[in-house]
Amino acid sequence: MTALGTPSAAAPGTVGAAARPSRRRAAPGGRGREAVTGCLFVAPALLLFAVMGLYTVGYGFLLGFARWNGFAPHWDWVGLDNYADLLWRDPVYAPRVREAAVNTLSVMVAVPVLTVAVSFPLAVALSRVRRAQAVLRSVYFLPYVTSGIAVFYAWQYILQPDGAVNYLLGVLGLGSLQEPQGFLGDPATALPTMIVVTVWTEVPVAMLLYLTGLQTIDRGLTEAAALDGAGWWRIQASVVWPLLRPITAIVVLLTLRSALHGFQTFLIMTNGGPGTHTNVLGLEAYRLAFLAKFAPTLGLASALGWMLFAVAIVLALINLRALRSRV
Repeated sequence: MTALGTPSAAAPGTVGAAARPSRRRAAPGGRGREAVTGCLFVAPALLLFAVMGLYTVGYGFLLGFARWNGFAPHWDWVGLDNYADLLWRDPVYAPRVREAAVNTLSVMVAVPVLTVAVSFPLAVALSRVRRAQAVLRSVYFLPYVTSGIAVFYAWQYILQPDGAVNYLLGVLGLGSLQEPQGFLGDPATALPTMIVVTVWTEVPVAMLLYLTGLQTIDRGLTEAAALDGAGWWRIQASVVWPLLRPITAIVVLLTLRSALHGFQTFLIMTNGGPGTHTNVLGLEAYRLAFLAKFAPTLGLASALGWMLFAVAIVLALINLRALRSRV
């Protein structure tokens, strides 16, 4: 018999059960309401993606197998004729596409190489600066954040026959390098000039990527190489550069994408001229889609766009395979 006021012994497990918070099982109806609420929140985004994404992509893919001018109520299904006309069969479009492909290939080779060659040393030099590094980084990144159309019109102005480049060459006594027709008006200098402008727009992002990679490298590796007698150039070539190989792959992939699909610079500055010396595949697809008045070339433009997409996928896979094999 227990004493008065003394709690009686509780049954086994009673205290633990009382101490643990009670777990309420969610009712099936509550879970259903949560699922419906989540679906309602996600539905606008899914609907927008279905209309602007899946429907548009599917529509464009099917259009590549049809002939349509954008106004007729029905398509004319032609199968693979659009691809054949662009590649070899049509005497009007096939030569233009081949010439644009050669120009695009030149841009795709030159832009990544020059971008890496400029951005990596620039990032190394900027990483060694201790004062005003943020200011210099902002200055070098300015070409990327500036309005593209305004910058391209400025480039077009300074490259004219009476522009700043010819004037500067004359002041420096390099009159033999001046271009009386302007650097964009001479067929021999138009495409190289456009490549330089494209590299100028790609360098800021590439430099920032390299600068980020340089800040993640363990200083102990470079110090160990220096203790082993390696000079500065040897350290950059044998230690720093191999460690930044993944970033180089990203830079190459980004510049290849811009060189393959980008055409705004060429459209604004040269419109493919003089003649067709700066005509690229992206600009040719734009012309087929929007500049051929009442001509049934929308199918050709869609087919050319899908060929560019296929090339971009192949290049991305090759780049990814090369990156994995070296890591």
